[in-house]
Amino acid sequence: MLKVEDVHVSIQTVVALRGLSLTLEPGRMVGLVGRNGAGKTSLMRTVMGHLKPTRGRILFDDQDLAALPAHARAGLGIGYMPEDRGLVPELTVEENILVPVWVNKKLDASERLALVYQVLPELREMRTRRALLLSGGQQKLVALARALAVGTRLLLLDEPFEGVAPVLARRLSEVIAGLKGSQVSVLTAQSDLSHSRHLLDAEVAIERGANADRAAESMA
Repeated sequence: MLKVEDVHVSIQTVVALRGLSLTLEPGRMVGLVGRNGAGKTSLMRTVMGHLKPTRGRILFDDQDLAALPAHARAGLGIGYMPEDRGLVPELTVEENILVPVWVNKKLDASERLALVYQVLPELREMRTRRALLLSGGQQKLVALARALAVGTRLLLLDEPFEGVAPVLARRLSEVIAGLKGSQVSVLTAQSDLSHSRHLLDAEVAIERGANADRAAESMA
């Protein structure tokens, strides 16, 4: 489903990715693991169209994502949970969840909301609250719900467990575990896999913007 082939990305003068490759098959969960600054978020942002590869390709169903505008990802069924949550503070919980759904004309808003509230029923109670009034952990749940609302085929979760209390980390883990056995593929970017290693089908180590084995070879 998702193929990252020898991708190089620069952010201004800084090289963020230097030949990273990975494959994610339908219904699989893969963890991209590496220390802070290794390039995990850069890969997520490149898949989402926020950064452009200078070399290599990112294919989704054999379609080159670089040829598409960033907003087209929602139409492909790709949901994204950024590390900083990326909520619109003045919008309500429900409005934040629906933002990418409004972009994808193929999705029915009421159906996607029903799914989200089935998976995360605690959000129904706070659906009219503005995002700026939520705790950091609650904002993480809303960001995950927003990704679930549009991510019918692929979820990109950037540091989903970082900075949240243990009880919320367990809740997030439960929700992600509930996707096992479905046709939704999940790519998580994490510096620590203690909350999710039991969920993953495979791990890809990233170091200095490349697959860890390649990074080690370049330093040898």
